[in-house]
Amino acid sequence: MIGLEDRHALAKDIHVAHTTGARLKPACAIAGIDLRTLQRWQAVDGVISADGRPVAVRATPRHALSEAERAQVLAVANEPRFAAVPPARIVPMLADEGIYLASESTFSRVLNVHGQTAHRGRAKAPKTGRPATTHVATGPRQVWCWDMTYLPAQVLGRWFHLYLILDLYSRKIVGWEVHDSDHADHAAHLVRRTALAEGIAALAIKPVLHGDNGSTLKATTVLAMLNWLGVKPSYSRPRVSDDNAYAESLFRTAKYRPEFPVKGFADLDNARAWAISFVRWYNVDHRHSGIRYVSPAQRHAGEDHAILVARHALYATARELNPARWSGKTRNWSPIGAVTLNPERDCIVKAHSAGNNIQPLAA
Repeated sequence: MIGLEDRHALAKDIHVAHTTGARLKPACAIAGIDLRTLQRWQAVDGVISADGRPVAVRATPRHALSEAERAQVLAVANEPRFAAVPPARIVPMLADEGIYLASESTFSRVLNVHGQTAHRGRAKAPKTGRPATTHVATGPRQVWCWDMTYLPAQVLGRWFHLYLILDLYSRKIVGWEVHDSDHADHAAHLVRRTALAEGIAALAIKPVLHGDNGSTLKATTVLAMLNWLGVKPSYSRPRVSDDNAYAESLFRTAKYRPEFPVKGFADLDNARAWAISFVRWYNVDHRHSGIRYVSPAQRHAGEDHAILVARHALYATARELNPARWSGKTRNWSPIGAVTLNPERDCIVKAHSAGNNIQPLAA
């Protein structure tokens, strides 16, 4: 779109060239416009006019949401349960309830009109990092990630220690404990309890447990327990902070939850009570963006395929009812396949995927 001042300048240059003998059509071409464009600019008494498109009054599309529908979208987005949830999670959560109001982009547009497009939560926008030892998980109980993080206490200088074990494939927290000290015995006990809860003894192939190079996770006590359970240890590269990105991402999610006490926990029991609540929310209620917005518990139990099929059917029905509102295909609700941890060596991932006839998904 050419502004009014630029139109005047181009028209003046073309007029000067034309009065000195140049043909009008080639002069317009050299100026970068068509002769018909110049004629449209001068259609009103030969005076250069501004572009009318920005101020044009256009009829509302017939398939646009009605005021009642827009109000319903806004009301749902402002429900207490969705107060800290973005449209990307609101839409699939409603789909699981058999409700389709509008697409994710429509939710975003309605919220934008009402000035509600600020980040819905305390977390800052995530930063992408370079991932790096390759493990491929095609199902639950194949690859685990674990780590320990500090939980602040209300007493300055005191900390509680949260240990978590995450299943790479399903993103489910399969083991956790909170202690008032960092000790290898706590880590060894957590691994043993998690292995019993997940039925590792009955598996022909035991899972890989990936962690960082912390002294606690590499202690002799922990290594002896892993050897006894048949679990293979895996460690991040030295001085590489993002080799255990899934565990770090989980801790980030935990510490930016609205109920996380910014001023610290009163005591160990208070920290453990918070951990119980967080683990239940994360495993059962949280719709994870990395697994098509199903909960980790649903994917861990193999329920995600049926849920995603139902969502696809709901979207197909919504599109048939009002096809004018859909410019292309419906949202992709195909199940997520294999998950890779630090896909540094592509040849290993491709070979593993070819052997299992799967399509790998980069972490």
